[in-house]
Amino acid sequence: MQIVNCAVYVRKSSERGLDQEFNSLDNQELACKSYIASQTFQGWQYFKTYSDGGISGGTMARPGLQEMLSDIKTGKIQCVLVYKIDRLSRSIYDFKSMMKKDFEPHNCNLVSITQSFDTNTAMGKLTLNMLLSFAEFEREVASERVRDKMRATKSKGLWVGGVPPLGYDVQFGKLVPNETEVPLVKTIFETYLNSTGILDCRNRIAALGIRGKAWQTRKGEMRGGREMTANIIERVLKNQIYLGKLPNKSTGEVFDGKHPAIIDKTLFDAVQAKIQANNNHPGSGYRLGTALLHNKIQTADGTILKNKSGQKNYNSHRRYRYYYGGGVSLPMGDIDAIVIDTIKKFLDSDLGCFNDEKRLCFKQTAFSPELIAPMIAKIVYYCQKLVIFINIADLGYLTQFRNTGPINTNNHPMPCAISADGKYAIIETDVIISSRTCINHRNSGGSRDLLTKTENATMLIKALGYAWKYKQQYESGTGIRELAETEKRDQRTIYKYLNLAYLSPRIINDIMDSKIPPHINLQTLFQIASKYDNFAEQEREFY
Repeated sequence: MQIVNCAVYVRKSSERGLDQEFNSLDNQELACKSYIASQTFQGWQYFKTYSDGGISGGTMARPGLQEMLSDIKTGKIQCVLVYKIDRLSRSIYDFKSMMKKDFEPHNCNLVSITQSFDTNTAMGKLTLNMLLSFAEFEREVASERVRDKMRATKSKGLWVGGVPPLGYDVQFGKLVPNETEVPLVKTIFETYLNSTGILDCRNRIAALGIRGKAWQTRKGEMRGGREMTANIIERVLKNQIYLGKLPNKSTGEVFDGKHPAIIDKTLFDAVQAKIQANNNHPGSGYRLGTALLHNKIQTADGTILKNKSGQKNYNSHRRYRYYYGGGVSLPMGDIDAIVIDTIKKFLDSDLGCFNDEKRLCFKQTAFSPELIAPMIAKIVYYCQKLVIFINIADLGYLTQFRNTGPINTNNHPMPCAISADGKYAIIETDVIISSRTCINHRNSGGSRDLLTKTENATMLIKALGYAWKYKQQYESGTGIRELAETEKRDQRTIYKYLNLAYLSPRIINDIMDSKIPPHINLQTLFQIASKYDNFAEQEREFY
């Protein structure tokens, strides 16, 4: 009888009640374990419970979920049990994405112990989609109710809850000035006016020993009071609460609060004017202006990727910027560089898809980063490719970038197509998702980076070189531990490289010739080499 490892996934949206001896998560786990016990005659056995307490089902940034998906990909789990489908996800998009990318390719089944349906039939799939639709609808309705309640509370000038800003405490639902913290807030505003920018202000504030808001939880635990980052200082400087107002982000309205102002409006306005001036200054050390490809990049389903930024950890002063939306996160620096390089190649190409008039206009154009905004209509990211749509209906925007020197005589071949309506020239470039170093983006629970096709091939070829080197040393009698110490790698990494030395000859030859499928990167190559010993199975996964 074939053994089926069964994982249990439990989730609760709020932390309320989690401190009880027997809570909702325990109930879900017990029910799922009982169901597994009833199916032992089919070879089912309990493997592990993955738990996410106090996390919404509308996000994929759940540690327990990400750990489970990782174990599914490594073949440790053949079946996942949930109490109800909405415990796994309340988003139809996220659920379908998990089914297609994580469950189905790794032959992992999903069982809801309180909802009976068979996803192998059309009716079962319809039932599943209906359940997910209602789950998502329920979450959105609940969110709307909360937003409406928050707006109504703010319209009456009352504090809606949560940690109060620096300078205030909460008493009977109202903000009251904290006499100890009010001078600190004024110092932050005045320090910024005497600073060159946000980063300089942060350094001065740190030198003065001013720290963030400290508060005590209902359980008596002290929180906060940490060193203020540039992002926190920026929020303090822009916070209209200090003017006696209560802004409502969901509607953009600003209500009069019942709390007194602690910052003079003249000082507040002066700070806002300086922030705006610094943001628009090209040489600013802390610039919050729009990105090069602001609102230009989208996924295949039309989701616009927005500009985001983040830090690897709280104490890090280095910020990482990226484009994010629809479950896709693209590092801004890498993607901007790839697009700029592609546009330069486009201007140096033979422009074979244009008539002589338009070809001459492009050949007289000198590249500048400012050219990107009017030139590119949109960029679609899908299937490891960037598809760039270039405006060609009216080339008047090229006038200000006209080269007064010799005409561009470069004539390199480059594939190019014209859209059916004649408004766009379409070019594309391959990019590879790699799990090297970059931004910790919470949605997928991991770090990603973008590589060009050439960079990816170079990385794989280097990896094969390490593999053959370690294989030769290992077969000569060098132990794994000694290899790890010599190469300054952990033993697990040495084993991963050694596995590459036993890949199919066909795969190795194609890598050396840079004939690599778009979905293959170093991480997937490691997975193929460690999971399959048979050449045919390796090639099936590779190609």
